[in-house]
Amino acid sequence: MMTNASLHALSNGNDIPTHDELVGRARSLLPNLIARTEAGEAAGFIPPETIQDLKRAGLFNILKPKRWGGFEFSPKTFYAVQMALAEADMSVGWVYGVLGVHNWQLALFDDRAAQDVWGTDPDALIASSYMPKGKVTLAEGGYRFSGRWQFSSGSKNADWFFLGGIYPEGGAHAPGMGTLLIPRADVTIIDNWDVTALKATGSHDVVVENAFVPAHRTHTHLAGYMSDSPGNAINTAPLYRIPFGQIFTRCISTASIGALQSMLDHITDFGSGRVGAWGGKTAEDPSSQYRCAEAAAQLEQMKVVLDASYDFLDRHAVAGTQPSKLDRLRLRYQSSEVAGRCADLARSLYKVSGAPGIYADKPFSKIFNNILAAAQHNGNSFETWGRAYGAALLGQPNEELFL
Repeated sequence: MMTNASLHALSNGNDIPTHDELVGRARSLLPNLIARTEAGEAAGFIPPETIQDLKRAGLFNILKPKRWGGFEFSPKTFYAVQMALAEADMSVGWVYGVLGVHNWQLALFDDRAAQDVWGTDPDALIASSYMPKGKVTLAEGGYRFSGRWQFSSGSKNADWFFLGGIYPEGGAHAPGMGTLLIPRADVTIIDNWDVTALKATGSHDVVVENAFVPAHRTHTHLAGYMSDSPGNAINTAPLYRIPFGQIFTRCISTASIGALQSMLDHITDFGSGRVGAWGGKTAEDPSSQYRCAEAAAQLEQMKVVLDASYDFLDRHAVAGTQPSKLDRLRLRYQSSEVAGRCADLARSLYKVSGAPGIYADKPFSKIFNNILAAAQHNGNSFETWGRAYGAALLGQPNEELFL
């Protein structure tokens, strides 16, 4: 078995794994993820063994800087891995996406922040809640920070936290929203994740009380929007010039694609041999045939759009140019509509399972509910982002920076 140390050595050499190898590593974990699903749901967070499996496979290194043992791959690879993991357990896919994307954002901070996080533990992971609920006050050398945040996915699997606040006038940053990096020791996790779906994501509330945050552990949405962050001085790969909002928002929509793929696979396997109570064969039912075709075709469309989005953003990053606000709004809308589309398609596929589909020993209800829960996330509010994109098309201003 490949150890963490050997993977770090591998990533700093010339033999970095390929896209296909990384996706293959993810797929090799699926049987174990399926076997641990019930344990994760009962505990309310991803089992530590699963986190260690993901680390050993190098999957958290995909967006991480090479100088810290990472691979600096395109987000296309990262999200292909997330989709694969979500086919086995959507909660694992969700948490992997959230924790893994933070390794990319840390590269945007002053390099001292990365040294704080990875200097003693190169496998350290970061959870988050970006809601700007934190109270930020000026202090010598940085800030004092307090607050309570909801929905911190993977919080019990994390060593550090990115938490949202609004910087005060006259601070080291222009006033506005941003992210502060907090060690686990300064965070209290409120064990209140009692939900009907995505149970193992462990998206608990977290509390910080009057913690000191050095200035180098801060980052603003404006810097991320402009692709002009402190870390860009040392992490110079084009990957880190992609706008922050265009990287993060896909991590809370893409797991739905993997989950829907799993539902389609289960439905076609179940339906291919099913004979209904009245003697009809599901495989010969025109409605069932159409529902499966619709889901398969739209899954392919969503995957193609995701890849095309990052091809577009990669070209801008390599050229050192910025995508227009209109393009950013289009991409943001395309990301936000994924979970809702997947929920509609899952609802349609659910009908194919018929009455037997409601039994607890069948996977359909669980997958459907998980996708519905993902669609509830504010970042997947496609109506909001559709209106914002439509308004821009009609010439109206938009001051959103999380793009």
